[in-house]
Amino acid sequence: MAEHDRRSPVLEWSGSHFFFPGSCFLSALRLLLVLVLAVPVAAHAATRIQAAAVPEEMRSTAFTVTVNGQKVDVAHAAASYDWVSFDMTGPVEVAITAAAPGFWDRGVDIEPWRLGLRPVREGQTIRFRLAHAAKLSISRPRDFLNNAAMLFLFAGTPPPAPPPAAPNVRIIAAGIHRESLNPKSGDTIYLAPGAFVFGSLNLFNVGGVRILGRGTIVYEGTQDPNSDEGWMQKPDWHCIASLEARNVQIDGLTCIVRARTWSIQMKDSFDFTFDDLRVIGGNPENANQDGMDWLGGGDTIVRDAFIRSSDDDLAMEGNWDGYKDEDMLRPGKDVENILVEHSVLSTSISNIVRSGWPRKTFNSKNFTLRDSDVLHAGIGACGQTFGVLGFWGANGAKGDHSSYTFENLFLDNWYSLVQIERTEPALHGFTFRNVWALDQPPLVDSTLTGQLTDVVFDNVKYGQTRAASDADVPLETFGGAQAAKFPESHGPVAAFRFEPPVFGPGQRVTFTAEEQAGAKYTWLFGDGTQATGQSVSHRFPDVEGTELDGASSGAGRFRVLLHVEEKRGKHAETQEDWAGQGVVAVAKWYEAADGAALTAPGLTWQVFPGTWTVLPDLTRETAVFHGESPNLHADAQGYTRYAAAWDGFIDIPADGGYTFHLLHRDGARLAIDGVEVARTGPPFAQVCGSPGNAMRYNRGSLGLRAGRHTLHVEGLHSVSQGAPQILWEGPGLKLTAVPPAAYSHLRQDAVTP
Repeated sequence: MAEHDRRSPVLEWSGSHFFFPGSCFLSALRLLLVLVLAVPVAAHAATRIQAAAVPEEMRSTAFTVTVNGQKVDVAHAAASYDWVSFDMTGPVEVAITAAAPGFWDRGVDIEPWRLGLRPVREGQTIRFRLAHAAKLSISRPRDFLNNAAMLFLFAGTPPPAPPPAAPNVRIIAAGIHRESLNPKSGDTIYLAPGAFVFGSLNLFNVGGVRILGRGTIVYEGTQDPNSDEGWMQKPDWHCIASLEARNVQIDGLTCIVRARTWSIQMKDSFDFTFDDLRVIGGNPENANQDGMDWLGGGDTIVRDAFIRSSDDDLAMEGNWDGYKDEDMLRPGKDVENILVEHSVLSTSISNIVRSGWPRKTFNSKNFTLRDSDVLHAGIGACGQTFGVLGFWGANGAKGDHSSYTFENLFLDNWYSLVQIERTEPALHGFTFRNVWALDQPPLVDSTLTGQLTDVVFDNVKYGQTRAASDADVPLETFGGAQAAKFPESHGPVAAFRFEPPVFGPGQRVTFTAEEQAGAKYTWLFGDGTQATGQSVSHRFPDVEGTELDGASSGAGRFRVLLHVEEKRGKHAETQEDWAGQGVVAVAKWYEAADGAALTAPGLTWQVFPGTWTVLPDLTRETAVFHGESPNLHADAQGYTRYAAAWDGFIDIPADGGYTFHLLHRDGARLAIDGVEVARTGPPFAQVCGSPGNAMRYNRGSLGLRAGRHTLHVEGLHSVSQGAPQILWEGPGLKLTAVPPAAYSHLRQDAVTP
């Protein structure tokens, strides 16, 4: 075993494009057009970079981006979202400077997490190395809802040249175009890099259409921002709309949606292929802005897509013709044979995948989402709690639905895994295989309700823990649903340990993977470096952590990931597994309290009646009730709107770096030894009449000596039920809820008058 070299991680998935051999048939004019539209902005070693200029009215001043030292234009998308796009032929150095003072001070979150990227921060600027093509989301940690400032970075490979001239071929040059695109059957439209079309792509009763290139459609509709009109099937109502269309290829298109409408709507359409699609939608009302919808039809492949929506990313219905009873009850056509792969999915609210709706009748089968990253899954509920999959077959919904597969998925910021409700037969064959949540725990339980069979959780992992039972998911089953199946492991197992459990920056730490015959081991240390081998040594450089948010506490949490690949048999496919664990480097220690003090189990609490909408400063308030509890509960004596505070000690079992995870719906904060470790975000209301607020989450790390440490917790009770939840992890301690036995408080007879 040798200490590893400090190399940047290799990114795995690059964009796929259709290339045309341009030099043999391009005219001089067309060749000149290509050279003008795809201007090289830098040459760094052997790397070539191409980025088209962004028209003035589309440019953003929120960020300045350079690639290999040369400026690349940043475009404004929608809401507070921006994006930057460039193509590269080799590794690049990316620098992003935020215009807002102190923008990166509370951390940086670069997703997908499985890439192991961690920037260097220099004041207003962050820098990182990108080895291969990727689609990234860059923001502050846990800041991804509809009002978040987010930058999406699309680093691709050079786009295809324009197709040969023909009567049915149209080239749209760089610049602003105010029109909708209405191709006829057999047409090809090439949008050159830097082409911005303000309008829609309408595919009504056409076939054999190709939309190619690297252009952008900006949709700014006239929909009422306060109601749902986005379901309508009519021209100029979506970024892409299709009705009874067949054999359509869309490659390299960016869709920007600035209206409350469904972004890409396909009704009774078949044989669609989307490659290298980028969809960014943002609307202030944070709803009714799906990514892609199938209203009947299918036979669709979506590959290498990036979707950021303000509602469901991918949704399936047999039809949708309004909200009147006769419209909701009218049977729809089948939806079948949909494959989404090698894609990146993000939403501010709702599900990653949704199928079904109360009272709706249709059949569906053969949906697969695989080899993809879930960056942000919606939080809260709309009648049904949101999840990676939400199937809402309530209130007499009918139809046969089968063969839904979720395979090789990475979950970053997420809410729950699956919510399936079915009141009438039949749902069967839902498989979740190789689902890796590498850092954040689930925030709410998954549920299976009603007429449902053959649900399989095959290697669903949280960190290093493989779900082997309902409790591990966690999963609740209601209304006669068949118990879920948890198969035994049949592939390689990624698991590891590290020594010593307590360390500081610059100290040597040895990581050892569980041995797998013939396996390849790749380590991503969360500090921008990687190594290979079953056993490796590493030295963490600082206490800022992976997200650059740990320096103030003197302890930094690094997201360490292990990727194990194994090929069994000469002609067998390579199988893989992942494991993740947060490890904490400590530079500042907090000492335990006096061990001789007389204590009693549990915590003391105080209740402050009031009608706050966000957690108030309780130092300025007066408690009305007080008492003692074995855990985080308080007796509000009939009040339904109040704040509560709990005080006492938490018993730390051993010296080490500890991470505390805080969950609450209305707002909470956690302090240990007088240091605020975590504070949840502001309340986020659930929608569609669902009561209360969504579960909010935050975490923080400290270096704590063994023994008792002072604990202070605050929680607001405004419109939701339940007390704050605290989970912890540390040396020899897997992520779990803090048990009541860890809490204590000073005995009354030990308190000095």
